[in-house]
Amino acid sequence: MAVRIRHAGRYRSIAMALMHHGFGYMVEELGLYHLLSLPRRLVTQEAHTSLTLGERIRLVLEDLGPTFIKLGQLASTRSDLLPDSIIQELVKLQDNVPPFPAERVRTIVEHELDQQMDEIFSSFEDTPLAAASIGQVHRAVLHSGQVVAVKVQRPGILRTMSRDLEILKDLSALAEKQLGWARQYQLSRMVEEFSKSLLGELDYSQEGRNAEKIAQQMDYDGVYIPDIYWDYTSTRVLTMEYVVGITLSRRDELLNNGVKLKVIAQQLVEMMLRQIFIHGFFHADPHPGNVIRMADGKLALIDFGMMGRLNEEMKEQLSALVIALMRKNTDAMVRAILRLGVIPEDADRAALHNDMDRLREEYYDVPFSKMSIGKALNDLFGIARKHRLVLPPDLTMLGKTMLTLEGVISNLDPTISILEMAEPFGRELVKQRFSGPRLQRKFLGGVADLAESLLELPGQAKQLSALITKGKLKVEIAAPELEHLERKLDRVGNRLAFSIVMLAFSIIMVGLILGTAMRGQPSVLWNFPTVEIGGVIALLMFLWLIYAIFKSGRF
Repeated sequence: MAVRIRHAGRYRSIAMALMHHGFGYMVEELGLYHLLSLPRRLVTQEAHTSLTLGERIRLVLEDLGPTFIKLGQLASTRSDLLPDSIIQELVKLQDNVPPFPAERVRTIVEHELDQQMDEIFSSFEDTPLAAASIGQVHRAVLHSGQVVAVKVQRPGILRTMSRDLEILKDLSALAEKQLGWARQYQLSRMVEEFSKSLLGELDYSQEGRNAEKIAQQMDYDGVYIPDIYWDYTSTRVLTMEYVVGITLSRRDELLNNGVKLKVIAQQLVEMMLRQIFIHGFFHADPHPGNVIRMADGKLALIDFGMMGRLNEEMKEQLSALVIALMRKNTDAMVRAILRLGVIPEDADRAALHNDMDRLREEYYDVPFSKMSIGKALNDLFGIARKHRLVLPPDLTMLGKTMLTLEGVISNLDPTISILEMAEPFGRELVKQRFSGPRLQRKFLGGVADLAESLLELPGQAKQLSALITKGKLKVEIAAPELEHLERKLDRVGNRLAFSIVMLAFSIIMVGLILGTAMRGQPSVLWNFPTVEIGGVIALLMFLWLIYAIFKSGRF
């Protein structure tokens, strides 16, 4: 409630945007009508209801500005969470925002770098090369003569996005309580994941580290990663080498310069596959504007704000998935995707297998060279969404990356098959997975983990003993059948007691009888007939025990 009071104006804007694009029922169900200053009869006049759901969602995000546009762009990578009809609209979201004034640019740069502009640059172009919702890029020249591209963050964007993300977290939690579809799509988890990604993009120093990491791992001669100038870089300012060349979006210019598009396409695919399958750290936004063909024939990558990461296990299972897809092996596809995600306990594995089988049949007659790995992955993620499998965000980002890459390649040379080029990488990963050195490392790693656990046992036992001694150990056991088990134990105990008494009775009686027989005369003690009296007492005890057991009802 404190968040809604603090940001009441922004809540009102969100409510009005929802109303305007046909989501008035959401405003009502979320209880946001009280935030609207207009009479209810006016705000219930909804527009655009003839549009599709995906179109209306896109319009809402565009109306609400940079934070929502960026979140929509990130959401377009999550085909495991959202249906295709919505994804297709989210990919249309563009950062069509005007640049902010040059005076503000200079103020931010001087404040962030703690130097005057003329101390840093010998020249600085006020007109930006490009402008987006988070920042804009200017061309400049250092005193060393090096031409650089300076990326400057939009003023107030961190405060704006932090506010919007705080509101989104509140609204997503409220929506999950009120709306079934919000629970189905796990809206709060989506907002949390996207918030982390978005805030990461706001840290330009992280983008610089991403660029350097890609540069260090790339052992492919056809790639060029521009240098980062750390003396002139901060969280809000990024200074990197200015790359001269032709972006892949300018196809006609490439042709006019005699560039062979097939060669470029093969270079780009090779570069991306190496990042994905070999290194597991990849550029997640390889659209034509982020790839530049240089005069020496190399391809330069720029804009490292959106990156994907695949750990060793994910790479292994992804390679297995590619091989299974190529071989059209349903069982192997199911095994790979189950290992990649977390399956709910109540999931219908038979239904999952049937859906995978139908997907296999869909691709059965598709020529190998015509198969889209990006579409195939997104189809698999759609099945995962249907069966509520939780997949790693970076894996689904890979699906979006592959679709983007395939779009670029088809524009350059549609005869190239990414899946064919990916086959050697997948096979190599499978081969490495079962290689002797790798199996040895995994075995030794398992032994080391086991040894470490054993070494920790005495210390853990000591800690447990101390807790027990201090009376701080509290154990709670919940067992629905505990009472039934207790009754059974009582019955076993009573029957055991009954058997022991009967045995004792028999032993005593046999002893008395044998003693009497051996002496040849009745056994008396203080003039009392012990056999008769003992028999009577034992009989009375027996009858009393039987009565007590039957009375308890737990015989």
